[in-house]
Amino acid sequence: MIAVPERIHKVLANAGLGSRRSIERWVAEGRITVDGRVAKLGERLQGRERVCFDGKPIRLSAAKLARPPQEDFLAYYKPGATRGAADDGAFDLPRPRHGRWIDVSPLDRNTSGLAVLTTDGELASRLMHPRTVVEREYAVRLLGTPSPAQIRELEHGIQLDTGVARVARIEAGRGSGSNAWHHVTLTEARHRDLRPMLAAVGLPVSRVIRVRYDGVVLGDLYRGASRALTADETKSLYALTGMAPRRRVSA
Repeated sequence: MIAVPERIHKVLANAGLGSRRSIERWVAEGRITVDGRVAKLGERLQGRERVCFDGKPIRLSAAKLARPPQEDFLAYYKPGATRGAADDGAFDLPRPRHGRWIDVSPLDRNTSGLAVLTTDGELASRLMHPRTVVEREYAVRLLGTPSPAQIRELEHGIQLDTGVARVARIEAGRGSGSNAWHHVTLTEARHRDLRPMLAAVGLPVSRVIRVRYDGVVLGDLYRGASRALTADETKSLYALTGMAPRRRVSA
């Protein structure tokens, strides 16, 4: 039983079902029931209710609700889409100690590189909120070298169908000609605007790899591999949102 009744999205996020935003969406879609009835947005739980997601019971043990569990954090090298291969969004990941993995910054099927995952639903919700500024760095293979004028235009902002998109900075990397790599840093969450934004200034993109999510770096991970985040990396994620780790995080 919960000492003070909590809103359903917070209770289920603490239980590891998903992020708060995901749970709110599932409630709105009628996928969550409480004691046999469809749950309502904003309702509060005491922990003794029978809660189901898509008809399957969710365990709300008193110990889990009274004391948030030790969370898991993972860096994963998501491979890019392979021609002719199915893209079901599934990752080959180690099983977390509780709950489920939440990808805090999903990549589209044509973008490979660093995915950051956690079982902390509240942290994931805050990281994915538009108000949270998270630097994301991408290694981008361009067909050409950006001119100073093109860089200024990208930093000032490009008007796209989705709104104004801009880069925080763009730096030259290795290679030249059709194999020129540059590092592009974004502070806005819309990484899907990266290709059209660069194309709008005459810089077609042939490949995009995310190499950094704020303080978490891809490093020497190989495609399809994963590793646990260090204690410093997890603390940096909490610091981004103004949260303190609810319990000791894994090293």
